[in-house]
Amino acid sequence: MKLTKRFDHQFSDVIKMIHASRYNAIKSVNAELVKLYWSVGEYISKKLASAEWGDSVVDNLADFIQAHHPEFKGFTRRGLYRMRQFYESYRGSKFVSTLLTQISWSSHLHILAKTKTIEEKEFYLRLAIKEKYSVRELERQIDSGYFERVMISKKKVSPLLTQIRPDAVDVFKDTYILDFLNLPEAHSESDLNRSIVSNLKDFILEFGKDFAFVGQEYRLQIGKSDYFIDLLFFHRGLRCLVLFELKIDDFKPGYIGQLNFYLEALDRDVKKPDENPSVGIILCKSKDDEVVEYALSRNLSPALVAEYKTKLIPKKILEKKLHEYYLLGESVREKEK
Repeated sequence: MKLTKRFDHQFSDVIKMIHASRYNAIKSVNAELVKLYWSVGEYISKKLASAEWGDSVVDNLADFIQAHHPEFKGFTRRGLYRMRQFYESYRGSKFVSTLLTQISWSSHLHILAKTKTIEEKEFYLRLAIKEKYSVRELERQIDSGYFERVMISKKKVSPLLTQIRPDAVDVFKDTYILDFLNLPEAHSESDLNRSIVSNLKDFILEFGKDFAFVGQEYRLQIGKSDYFIDLLFFHRGLRCLVLFELKIDDFKPGYIGQLNFYLEALDRDVKKPDENPSVGIILCKSKDDEVVEYALSRNLSPALVAEYKTKLIPKKILEKKLHEYYLLGESVREKEK
């Protein structure tokens, strides 16, 4: 037993090699499957486009495969049409060869079934790759209208944040959906805080996987007094501390002063020398964009204001708002001509 313990760390290295190899093997198999489904979809699409085949021939192909090779799973009539749809959805896009094989076929099926435009498909494809989403996680983001929320977002950030960390603006959203907290309509800040910590995995999924949890009610000792930050995270990509101040009411300009105080304390006493200046987020139940803009216009700290919803916004409403957003953009462009 003692001899075994001497080599424990070396044995762990071997285990890591095994895990890495198995992961790479699964990735390779998935990549080959996606390539296969692309090729089959391309073959069927071209046969149908040339009128060499009719729809009934695809049905016959599915029957033929099931009769002669029942071990080939997924090549049903529905599966074959999905492969055709897969090819036809992306055939004109330049990013196909480098991105499509990086997520699973199950993830592709969710994107194909639940998105409409090529822009939306590419958005979720890139998001799934960047965040390394599981199928369930990707489905949740699509169902919550992540694409529409990002497109119609009117982020309110301090001028300093856009100057010193322009990349930070793309990390955060204007509205966050916290339906997984199962909070009643009337809830306290303590309820909100506790529910977030209890559902930390889902919270980080909504905000982005680069967030690492540091602490709840994080204590700052300043002078002879103690102050407590609601939630403190570290963002690996931005290389900085990110504090969240939770408010269950409308945004008020006075909240900015408290946030700036906490940011100054973090940068003086907590931030490490190799880290970037801390970022602060005021997460409110609602906000008036004009009030937020006035409050942040002369603010000298990297801060932003966002709102949260405790229930999913119906996707049809988000799609309607996005359509209105596009129409408004077209109207502005017409006036500028």
